[in-house]
Amino acid sequence: MLAAANVRDRWSSFLGAFSAIALGIALITTTLLVFISSSPKVPPRVGGTPVLAVASASVNLSGSTSDRMPWSDEAAAELAGRLGSLDGVSAAVEDRGFYLQAVRDGHPVADPNAEGAGHGWSSASLAPYGLASGRAPTAVGEVVVDDAFGARVGSTLPVLTATGQRDLRVVGTVNGPGFYLSDAEARSISPGVRAIGLLLRPGASASDVRDAAEGVVGSSGEVVTGAGRSVLEPEYISHTRWLGTQLISAMAILGGFVTVFVVAATFALGAAQRRREIGLLRTIGAAPRQIRRMILGEAVFVGAAGAVAGAVLGVVLAPLMGELLLAIGVSTPDFVVEVAFWPLAVSVLIGLAVAVLGAWAASHRAAKVVPMEALRDSQVEKRPMTRGRWLFGGGALGVGVLLSVLTAGASADDRVNMALATAMVLTVAAAMLAPVVIGPLVRLVTWPARRAKGAGPVVVRAELITAARRTASTAAPIIATVGFAVLLSGMVTTMQSAYPAGETAKLRGLSVVVPDGAPGLTDTAVGQVGVGRSSLPTRIFLDRPGYGRTVVDGVGNADPKYADRGGAVVSTSLAAKFDWKAGQRVDVRFVDGRDESLTIASVQPDDPARGDFVMARALVRAHDGSAMTDSIFIQQAQAPASVGPGARIHDAETYALAKYEKENRLLLQFAIVLIVVAVGYTGIAVANTTAMSAQARRPDFRVLKSAGATVRQVLRLVTWETTVVVGIGTLLGLLVTIPPLAAMASGLAEATATPVSLQMDWATVVFVVVACLALAVAASVLMTWRSIRTRRA
Repeated sequence: MLAAANVRDRWSSFLGAFSAIALGIALITTTLLVFISSSPKVPPRVGGTPVLAVASASVNLSGSTSDRMPWSDEAAAELAGRLGSLDGVSAAVEDRGFYLQAVRDGHPVADPNAEGAGHGWSSASLAPYGLASGRAPTAVGEVVVDDAFGARVGSTLPVLTATGQRDLRVVGTVNGPGFYLSDAEARSISPGVRAIGLLLRPGASASDVRDAAEGVVGSSGEVVTGAGRSVLEPEYISHTRWLGTQLISAMAILGGFVTVFVVAATFALGAAQRRREIGLLRTIGAAPRQIRRMILGEAVFVGAAGAVAGAVLGVVLAPLMGELLLAIGVSTPDFVVEVAFWPLAVSVLIGLAVAVLGAWAASHRAAKVVPMEALRDSQVEKRPMTRGRWLFGGGALGVGVLLSVLTAGASADDRVNMALATAMVLTVAAAMLAPVVIGPLVRLVTWPARRAKGAGPVVVRAELITAARRTASTAAPIIATVGFAVLLSGMVTTMQSAYPAGETAKLRGLSVVVPDGAPGLTDTAVGQVGVGRSSLPTRIFLDRPGYGRTVVDGVGNADPKYADRGGAVVSTSLAAKFDWKAGQRVDVRFVDGRDESLTIASVQPDDPARGDFVMARALVRAHDGSAMTDSIFIQQAQAPASVGPGARIHDAETYALAKYEKENRLLLQFAIVLIVVAVGYTGIAVANTTAMSAQARRPDFRVLKSAGATVRQVLRLVTWETTVVVGIGTLLGLLVTIPPLAAMASGLAEATATPVSLQMDWATVVFVVVACLALAVAASVLMTWRSIRTRRA
């Protein structure tokens, strides 16, 4: 088969495409393996419970499944009693979780699960965790702690609860994480129950017990076994996994785009350099469809080989990817890669599709070669731009401009993705339309060298202008490399300056009390500042027409105008979603599982600072024992000197910087990973296309050498030519990033109500450009030297 023979004989020409496909599929394979391995896990603290009854799930305002609506204390006790009497069940244990955090040396001990670290003693049997020393807690103020924590039995342990700091007496230690109070005290702190664990008698069938329990629970919840018990996974772990998924998804999308881009550029350049060969095939009778089939056949062979190699490489890289995600804080320590067949099969199919897609345009262009091309001695391009190139390039440019406009008005969550999509489309436009601007740019850049001594500058100038399409193919990966590096680094720099500046401007003259090592502020800290200046967030469950039980963010406020415990102030947008009017009574379920009937006192215009559903602070505290205040804003002159453990005071600027520190750190790490991916891919293409270009010009170099040029002169000529191409690619790469970055800056200026200018990370730009130049020069010089070196007998 001709396609297979071409790949075998010209393997070096396809090396760049093979490498790009292999790396792209390796990344996609890694992404899929990490994704399937990142499925929710059964929390260890219920790992010994074969059957769990969990409260029914509600939906959020967007209609997606969200928080579980708890049973009240009375309902949970009655349900646990009925479940405990089922055949095969030895005990039905109510599981409660609430905020409790140890204090050491005056500071809260870091614990990502602090909001759910407190439990009743009975919950320890769900793991099961056994006593390592001491006894179980039986009275108020007694606690059993993790043996690894290091607290001695009989010692006093200061802890933070939602109401403030208190001292507990350690009466025992357990061989598992968490803090265990007596069941009675846990019930008073957290009367709502979201799960009831069923412990089975020896020999009992979990499936039989599940079936029986479903009849008891009915519509108030569901019964889960096996992997289904992962519904109790802590929210912070789910959020961490979501962040990791966002990163690897962005890497896969970027890698897929760059892979197609690189493969397309490689095959396009290869087809252009084989015009005489293809013309010869046309002369001996090859039909256009046969030429297309040959090019696509080559792509299939290269794609299959690259995809298989990439899938194998992806299996090897998946554990390293897991370690990378853990290092930047978007994975959990218990992450283990699970290898399955279907991700590998999907990756190989994607590799074949990418190869064919990348070679499609080149195959159609090659099919248009006429037989006369076989008789041409030179490969002077008849015209740098074809009709298809004009159409695709112009269309991509139009779409890129439209996306730039949409980026400026996009929401904060969508702005980054919109900017990436804009850059991708504009990169394609720049690559397609590059031959139009290469001539003028080359004339401009080489204008000072026209009168230089020697023929070198003239040859460089003439070669680049005459072979504009080949120059564009060589510059294409440089456009992508510089463009993505500048965009990603520029986005981070722009956002790092915009958000803190906007927050500082809004809070000028204020001090802010914020949590310090704790998930929120306790009532004690709030009381030291002034309870009237703070809000207490909670979650409430409401009946929404057409959606059923819906969870909404509620707020408790101590301001006298919200003091009526039977009333609530709601926002206009929330009232519209629920079809409420002032004076209407609504049933509200709180996190303790109890219902209250409240009157809509008034409907007010939306105000994020106030909240959508505002009630009396005392009402929220009565139903939510673990609710904690997020922050308190006060005038600087009224700021107290100290607010106790778990809190600190910031001025406006310090608060703004601290608020976005974690987001900026994650964004910077994400950008670094994506830049490495983009530069790694396109770096291969830079080296490959310049090497292919140099290899195809071997006869030209030998003519120069025969005319008297030394090897050093030819290499210098190639170096200057490559430098100009890199310069053009860099300029176009910078140009494609200006619209999305400018649009992002405009959107940020509107969102933050502060002037935001386009920012560039020039250190990254210089590094990437120098790397591109070094790769391109090294590849072209090496290939040229191999082509013209003196062969000894």
